[in-house]
Amino acid sequence: MATLKIKKGDTVKIIAGKDKGTEGKVVSVDAKSNKVVVEGVNMVTKHTKPSAANQNGGIIQKEAPIDLSNVMYVHKGQATRVGFKVEGGKKVRFAKSTGDVID
Repeated sequence: MATLKIKKGDTVKIIAGKDKGTEGKVVSVDAKSNKVVVEGVNMVTKHTKPSAANQNGGIIQKEAPIDLSNVMYVHKGQATRVGFKVEGGKKVRFAKSTGDVID
């Protein structure tokens, strides 16, 4: 499986869908289904039954996964594409707009 260009903790901008234009931090990444969960984005209403963890149950708001193709990495306040290159014998991500190494 190929290395994903977005990782947990990255700041991303939503480029498609109902939350287009909003920015948020990546909470989790699912490499198998190519989906990411972004903080405060793609909120859905979920009805829950009472359980040991949640005594009352009720209606809760939570983030739903969004497709990886609908998010773009934010580097220095600007959305940019991400590429890979080998630097010093190590594979690193870099911002295509500036050429700066991300990590």
